[in-house]
Amino acid sequence: MSVKKLMDLTGKVSLVTGGSRGLGLQIAEALGEMGAMLALTARKADELAQAKEHLERMHVQVFTLPCDHGKAASIRPVIEQIMRHYGKVDVLVNNAGANWSAPAEEHPLEAWQKLMDLNVTGLFLTTQLVGKLSMIPRRYGRIVNIASISGLLGNDARMLRSLAYNTSKGGVVNMTRALAAEWGQYNITVNAIAPGLFPSKMSQGILGQIGDTAIAQTPLARLGGEEDLKGLAALLASDASAHITGQIVGVDGGASII
Repeated sequence: MSVKKLMDLTGKVSLVTGGSRGLGLQIAEALGEMGAMLALTARKADELAQAKEHLERMHVQVFTLPCDHGKAASIRPVIEQIMRHYGKVDVLVNNAGANWSAPAEEHPLEAWQKLMDLNVTGLFLTTQLVGKLSMIPRRYGRIVNIASISGLLGNDARMLRSLAYNTSKGGVVNMTRALAAEWGQYNITVNAIAPGLFPSKMSQGILGQIGDTAIAQTPLARLGGEEDLKGLAALLASDASAHITGQIVGVDGGASII
């Protein structure tokens, strides 16, 4: 089979959580370009409408639903609606997430819980439902979790203190490995992308504080760009990655290797 055919997502349904802007929208663009039919969720209906219009100009089929993946009760109705609309989910990209920076000794419990609810529990519940309703019965699935290099490392406290975020993304990293081991029997692959610093609405505050220093400490001497996640996301969503599972791939310009 040709590489083009292996990478082709025509006929595949791809759900991207937090897909209305930032990294999620960039990944949605990539999957749509490779032929996927898209389902996008995000908290804000207006941002979803803008994303839908943008993607439809690229001639991509898009179905959007508002959903706060940090609220457990809101997830099942949305997944069920996607199943009614498309009948299946072949690819799940768990991108929805949040960040919070504070010294560990002062970290608000409410903020800690918010990050765990969204970054860990919401990801788990979304994946569990997609697995039960579509991937396991059909014996096929590609799950791509958006982790972070913060889930692999600690921080220099002189630059950034984000214990809850690091902890939550560390949970995503090992959930990826554990689920890959458990669901491989169903022909479901589970991998994670661990981005470094990318400009986004969520990261703009952090970049304002440490952006120049982070660039100086990165071998490629730049932040992540709009095209830097697309190829890897398309690979992990496609049959070209059929024998890749349980892997965490850093996309950070080499920042985590030194």
